[in-house]
Amino acid sequence: MKVLIVDDEVIIRSGLSTVIRWEENGFAPLAPAASAEEALLRIPIERPDIILTDIRMTGKSGIEMAREVKAAYPETEIIVISGFDEFAYAQQAMREGVSDYLLKTSRPDEILAAARKAGERLAKRRDAERLSQAQEETVRRSRLAKLLEGGGERASGDSADDGDLWRAFPKLRLEEGGERLQVWLLQLIGGGEAEEALAIGRLGERLERELPCVWLPWRDGLLLVVKLASRRDAMLAAELAIQRVCGLSGACAFVACGLPAARPSALKEAFDTAAEAARYRWLMPEAAIVRYGDVAGRAGMRGVCKDEEEAALSAVLRAGDAEALRAYVSERMHAIRQDPQATPATAQAYLHSLLVGASRWLERASASIGQERPQPAGSAVDPGLLASQPESTLLRQLERLMAQYRDMVAGTNPVRQAIVYIHDHLDQSLSLHQVARHVHMNPNYFSEMFKRETGTNYLEFVTQAKLRRAMMLLAETPAKVSEVASRIGYEDTKYFNRLFKKFTGQTPSEYRSNC
Repeated sequence: MKVLIVDDEVIIRSGLSTVIRWEENGFAPLAPAASAEEALLRIPIERPDIILTDIRMTGKSGIEMAREVKAAYPETEIIVISGFDEFAYAQQAMREGVSDYLLKTSRPDEILAAARKAGERLAKRRDAERLSQAQEETVRRSRLAKLLEGGGERASGDSADDGDLWRAFPKLRLEEGGERLQVWLLQLIGGGEAEEALAIGRLGERLERELPCVWLPWRDGLLLVVKLASRRDAMLAAELAIQRVCGLSGACAFVACGLPAARPSALKEAFDTAAEAARYRWLMPEAAIVRYGDVAGRAGMRGVCKDEEEAALSAVLRAGDAEALRAYVSERMHAIRQDPQATPATAQAYLHSLLVGASRWLERASASIGQERPQPAGSAVDPGLLASQPESTLLRQLERLMAQYRDMVAGTNPVRQAIVYIHDHLDQSLSLHQVARHVHMNPNYFSEMFKRETGTNYLEFVTQAKLRRAMMLLAETPAKVSEVASRIGYEDTKYFNRLFKKFTGQTPSEYRSNC
């Protein structure tokens, strides 16, 4: 704390400055003042925390100086060190806000003790003031957060609503007709995790110094309510300011901008649209800024994976190659990001359809060898994780399905392995030699073993498996009969129709109608 000694006697002011070890006790002594007039000129510039002054001096008295100092700087602590041991002087000094009254005959340790007490009082008041300001700031920002979430809004067009925001945050007041408020959601990329909350707070304070804005903590970054002029260059200047400030913090930033708001009652929409733009972060990883207006017109991508995509995924899972699976996931994510119509919701639906398709494949594989149906991992995925961390979540779930399949077939005999292989390749013309080669057996021995364990010869088993798959496709999909035939390896639709009627007693069209 800074200490100023005021006395017109050079011996007294020099003695108080040199005899008492101010620095060793945590004080910063200023150059002594020879008069009240000199002190009053220096105080606005040097802003001492504690003033030690005589009462009777040439010119203004210490009492008069105390009165002026307290009027301008009421927090300043003033200690009188006088040669007059009279109650009237002390009483007058106390009325003018002097906190202590000592005699010039006081020992240095007594003067230092009085200065310490004054410093403690000042520190307590400042702590209380900071706490009060922090509480007031918390209340103000809490009200703003409620307004953004829609919980604090009044009826549209209520001028009282505007006044509340302007009083709480004067810098957001819209003066000109073209000025607008905009919500920006800022997320840090690559910043250090140590003291993260404190670092975010410092970043928000820097931005408030650079821009007409108010900040709130939001997820792993900041929410900014920024006042912008209608001119395009005002937004560009604000974006450059954000990049500059974030650069000083050592981190890159992703910014999502919502629709502009002409009055506080529209801030809810501004926030909602900014939050929607923020969801595009993983869809547009190269973009530093995503504006809602630039993505609002997207129609959405295809939300269901195609049969050939599901078949390709099944082949990767069946092969058990972890590197191939990572490459497949990476390729799918790249394709989604390249789709100009992709939205977070439709991309999430597409990824979920991949998981569901992979889960259905595993269920079919387990059913084909008579094992208990595994838990459908695709349907159990957390939608929040799939939305916020799509690539890692998709890969983790598919790796789990791959491991389930590997464990399932590890303990099966060659015939059961062959059955899984048959069900995975029903779209092909499966010869006995081809399947026997897959399970590393002699074709003749494999044929005998297959009939002994299944009760059906190989050709009948394959035909029935194909036709059961056709029944499922006819019941669950809108595919044409010719397409269904092709999917189970029959190019001749008439031949397929004869086989199907012989097996079910109905034509494919009749079967679909009855279903």
